[in-house]
Amino acid sequence: MPAIIHRTPNALLLFLLLVAPTAALAQSNQQEWAAYDDALARGERQAQIWQYGWTGVYTVSLATSAYEASEADDSDDRFDARVGTVKSALALGGMFIDSQPHPAARREFERLQAVGDLEQARALMREVAEEERARRSWQARVSSVVVNTLGGLVIGVGDDRPDDGAISFAVGMLVSELQLRTQPTQAGSAWNRFQPARLSMGDVHLDYQYAWTFVPNQVGVHIRY
Repeated sequence: MPAIIHRTPNALLLFLLLVAPTAALAQSNQQEWAAYDDALARGERQAQIWQYGWTGVYTVSLATSAYEASEADDSDDRFDARVGTVKSALALGGMFIDSQPHPAARREFERLQAVGDLEQARALMREVAEEERARRSWQARVSSVVVNTLGGLVIGVGDDRPDDGAISFAVGMLVSELQLRTQPTQAGSAWNRFQPARLSMGDVHLDYQYAWTFVPNQVGVHIRY
């Protein structure tokens, strides 16, 4: 009997050492799945609002400019409206061509979640996050700068009204900037929760990622490697 009692704590300790990290990793993975799922769901909703909202804005702008191009009383207003018609038509066409990545990414994520492929899900989130950054980069502003510059030059130089041309350029750039800044950034926020780090012990190096979590009455950290 004493021998059995003596070995039981050792066996229990070994069991805890083996099971506890596995359970913690499983819980961390579940929370990671949930974070990605929530981010893509919110990103998809925001993408739909963004798509419908800006499509509506440019549709109204196109219709208004087309009407004023022929019906406005002042010749300058008619000229500005013609320029505005072209700019609104280009912007509206861009809304139909350049769609947000989140709806398609959400469908792919659901497929990966069904088969439990977390590594591919991480890669998917990284790709969507990178595209979100690209859609807000200076390269994404080149087309709007070109269109609004040409529109301002047509009015300012072509119609000899530099002040009105400058106003047209400024307003166009402001609208374009609002369009860029209202795009979803949910995937990037979720992906950037995990920050890279390295643990070194002599010649041994372990690369891992960590994320702080804050819930009521508790502060924790998730680690994946």
